[in-house]
Amino acid sequence: MVIVIQCKDKVGLVASITTVLMRKDINIISMREFVNTEEVRFFVRIETTESSDVALIEAELQAVLPNDAAITINPLPDKKIVVLVTKEYHCLSDILIRNYFSTLGATVQCVIGNHAILEELCNKFNVPFYYISHEGNSKEAFEEKLISTIRQYQSDYLVLAKFMRILSPQFVALFAGRIINIHHSFLPAFIGAHPYRQAYERGVKMIGATAHFVTNDLDEGPIIVQQIIPVNHAFTAADMIKAGREIETAVLAKALQLVLDDRVFVYKNKTVVFE
Repeated sequence: MVIVIQCKDKVGLVASITTVLMRKDINIISMREFVNTEEVRFFVRIETTESSDVALIEAELQAVLPNDAAITINPLPDKKIVVLVTKEYHCLSDILIRNYFSTLGATVQCVIGNHAILEELCNKFNVPFYYISHEGNSKEAFEEKLISTIRQYQSDYLVLAKFMRILSPQFVALFAGRIINIHHSFLPAFIGAHPYRQAYERGVKMIGATAHFVTNDLDEGPIIVQQIIPVNHAFTAADMIKAGREIETAVLAKALQLVLDDRVFVYKNKTVVFE
């Protein structure tokens, strides 16, 4: 099982945690910890042998840790996700292939698109597809339909795989800390729409992609993974878009691997990532 803990730092936390596990005859397979000294914040991820006493272990850990300790014990690491898309297929197709071969670390429960163009792709993988158009609907009505569909499933995360719609604060609050987005830029550069066109016009020598958690601040949520690739004067805007699709796919795949494996901690607007 996997145990993840975040709390205020103090002397002896590791000893306290390992003592609880030792008394329960639980063997530690791996353990990664980090202390943010500026914030006096402790983060730890522990892989252990299985136990049927999860509730009791959590209670005993809570008793020896600071009052603000956030403890998650995950005996079943396989997660469930709902994917939101628009028209672009590259990120979705990678997710569907990994889902098909059981290498995603999660089960794709359904895909929701505000265009119907990717329905055929989902049908090939026997994944339910819901077409919910944003056209002819108010934003509130559109999001109500999204929420109603999402609530049919018990998803752990929502994945915006090139879902080109800005979500309302109300929607984000409803799924706070559970929405993962892939942005086609090395944030904080080129926030918003058409970043490759912005990059081309600026004459940059590298482009990138960023996977992050969604907050109410557009493209400014806690960053999970970023990668870059070099470009040069010979690249057109179209060339940058083509190259960018490859790196977007890779970055989202890496971010999902880390999040679904309980390797990402969020504190304020930053992340601690145990790769």
